[in-house]
Amino acid sequence: MVNLIIINEDGHKIARPVTNREDYFAQRNAPDNAKNFYDARSGDEQAKDRQVQYCYNDLLPDGILKGCCHPSSTFAHDIDCGNQEEQMRIKDVLLEKKDEIGLLELSGSARYGLHAVCRRQPGKTVRECQYALSMATRTEYDTNARGLARVLYTGPATPDNLFYLDDAIFEEKLTVEESAEEYKRLKDRERKKREEVPEGAKKANKHYRPWEEDTTTTMTTKTAVKGDNSPSDKTESLSYPTDYHGIPFREILKKYWEVNNRGFEPTKGDRDTLTYQLACDLRHICGKNADWLDQVIPCYDGFSPEEKRLKIESALNSDLEAFPSRLRNVLNALEGKGQTEEVRGETSEVDDDPDRVQSSMPGLQSKKMPQGVRDSIEAVGPALTMPVVTAICPCIGALATGVKLDVHGQKKGLNLIAYIAGEYASRKGDLDPVIDAWMVEEIAKNLLYQQQEDEHRAKVRAAKNKKDQPEEVRLPVRFITLNTTVANLADRLANTDGKHAFSYTPEADTVAQKWKSTMSDFSVMLRQSYDGSRYEREARSAEAVNVHIEHLLWNVTLCGTPDCIYRVIRNYTDGLQSRIAFARTPDNTFSKLEDKTPVLTTRQMEHIQQVAHLLPLMQGEVVLTKLEARGRMWLEQIRLETMMNDDRVKARQRFRVCVTAQRMTCCLMLCKVCETLIQKHGFSGAETRLKQNPTLWKEMLLKAQTPTMLEAYDVIADSLMENALFFFRDRIENAVNSRDYAGNSDRQRVGKNDTIFERLDEEFGFDSALQQSIAVKGAGVTRNSVKQMLKNWRKQGLIVQTEAGRYRKVSTVS
Repeated sequence: MVNLIIINEDGHKIARPVTNREDYFAQRNAPDNAKNFYDARSGDEQAKDRQVQYCYNDLLPDGILKGCCHPSSTFAHDIDCGNQEEQMRIKDVLLEKKDEIGLLELSGSARYGLHAVCRRQPGKTVRECQYALSMATRTEYDTNARGLARVLYTGPATPDNLFYLDDAIFEEKLTVEESAEEYKRLKDRERKKREEVPEGAKKANKHYRPWEEDTTTTMTTKTAVKGDNSPSDKTESLSYPTDYHGIPFREILKKYWEVNNRGFEPTKGDRDTLTYQLACDLRHICGKNADWLDQVIPCYDGFSPEEKRLKIESALNSDLEAFPSRLRNVLNALEGKGQTEEVRGETSEVDDDPDRVQSSMPGLQSKKMPQGVRDSIEAVGPALTMPVVTAICPCIGALATGVKLDVHGQKKGLNLIAYIAGEYASRKGDLDPVIDAWMVEEIAKNLLYQQQEDEHRAKVRAAKNKKDQPEEVRLPVRFITLNTTVANLADRLANTDGKHAFSYTPEADTVAQKWKSTMSDFSVMLRQSYDGSRYEREARSAEAVNVHIEHLLWNVTLCGTPDCIYRVIRNYTDGLQSRIAFARTPDNTFSKLEDKTPVLTTRQMEHIQQVAHLLPLMQGEVVLTKLEARGRMWLEQIRLETMMNDDRVKARQRFRVCVTAQRMTCCLMLCKVCETLIQKHGFSGAETRLKQNPTLWKEMLLKAQTPTMLEAYDVIADSLMENALFFFRDRIENAVNSRDYAGNSDRQRVGKNDTIFERLDEEFGFDSALQQSIAVKGAGVTRNSVKQMLKNWRKQGLIVQTEAGRYRKVSTVS
């Protein structure tokens, strides 16, 4: 039963029952309560006392809290988690066992704790129920929270703070009389069993772990917190995962000693120190749980279990620092392995396939990526890392519509166009729910706009022959379908309130078929959107669409088969293909069906939506000097490489690949800023700080230029270049060399240079060319004009240079 606590004029706490969701949400979501909650989270101790207070342990028939003696049919369980990561982990544990423990409400506290309210089993005290819940879920609890008068400070009932609520919490199963009788029985029972209570539960302890008590007790460790009166006969078994993200702990331990101790396991002389060091590192991936660590860490060289346990306890009590570099190096060394050699067996040959190696993207492991991006990768699996990153970056760029990035001195928005190419059944469809998760708010707006437009159309039809016609409705739709006409698309793009529009299609053939006769218009619009340049479209008719867009802001993600690319992109020299970020799904023709196919989970969707909600709050121009320097270094590297190989196609492709890769990397960095704010202040707190300090994101973005992000730039740039050349190198070269390309028509003999060419020997030098030029053209010929003539002949394929100053004819003039 929920009781709202009110402080009256005499300083006494009185209460009234809360019997429905409306009243409950009204109290929790009051503006003052939300402000006090986030102030308390920021460190204001006084703000905590000003939050709304609820009491769950007592029925409170008289409304006076002090001296209450009517136990409710519910009880509260207070867990001090310490940080948001641990809060999320414990939240998942409680929600997974919500039916077993009779969970009615689960919400967060200002300091990233958890308040769980469960059904109290008749005949059990609050302390006994808390104990049983703790044993069933292996979660710590605050032994101070067992009194009937205990109150909980409660924050706003927002999605990031109220994780579960059952309407049964507003119903009280006990009458006042039944509660009074229950209190007498429980008090006598508590007095008789007081000696049996473990020592840890007698003392005030905010982090009591009853499952670690060595003393035997008559208190059951069975799952005795169920809503019915019959406890389960099965005792909770102590079993923890034997792997970390698919990598067995035995492999982690083996690699740990290889990386950190030259392959030697601890011996009698160093086992104390090395076991302590190992426990300090492994606690980060073992839930900071002593039993789990005890299960993972062996007793090295005759180490007794008791001594090993003491080292583990000491490690857990030491200061918790950032993720240890020793362990990170071990996991990086094992990255991509995922399975032992004996488990992989005959499939090891598949891992050597170049397409699979490419798709793993070692510089873009999900663990290194920020929130939202990491969740997107995990939702589709590591094989689709580059495709999903390429697909979501246009989403991120469109959401962060106010951000302008300085690249080579030009400040432009994060304008991006992506094409994800893959054969049929190559899991391109797995990207659809990820895109929807990023654009969920715009999709919701589109539904409202669609309803309004449908209503407007109905009014227009009803007033068809009337004098007064309904006013035209122009709604700022930003998630725009590609299954439309040029005029409709232009009209939509002109009405986005100066913000980015976004289009996505899982079938690029939609564009090829719908825009068959107007593909040139589509190409022009995409090219201008990439540059954010002006777009004009005029028509004579007053009813036709006339569009004047100062800056065309439109991000697009297309998915399709490789052959469909050439139906969408038909001109290979107009610059459209160089503006598109291409990614390929790996070849899964002979791949085994995975036992557990990756899917987008509710938690991953929640993380993505949190980042997507914060991105529009970022407005302004930013200069990322480290990223710019990395881009210039990459450009110079490609320039030198292409000069040596005379690779003109790749040399020209590098310019826009560099810009696209910088924009995509900036998108990842923006997600990193959001993740840092959410981890530090919570979701609502992050939103508040971005609104209060409009330049905060810029300061944090500069710090986000970490080696990991700069490494990601290299991976993205190399991948974009590789895929662009894979699909278009031959077509670009053929187009440039064709007679339709400017300057490439059949050569005709029209001038004195042809006479000079005919007079030269099959092999000749520069001096000979100079002499013949003077003979034909006169004494006014300069050395520079001769050099230009020879350069033109080489370009036209008439001669080749054999050495410095020497040439050989390979063709004759026609």
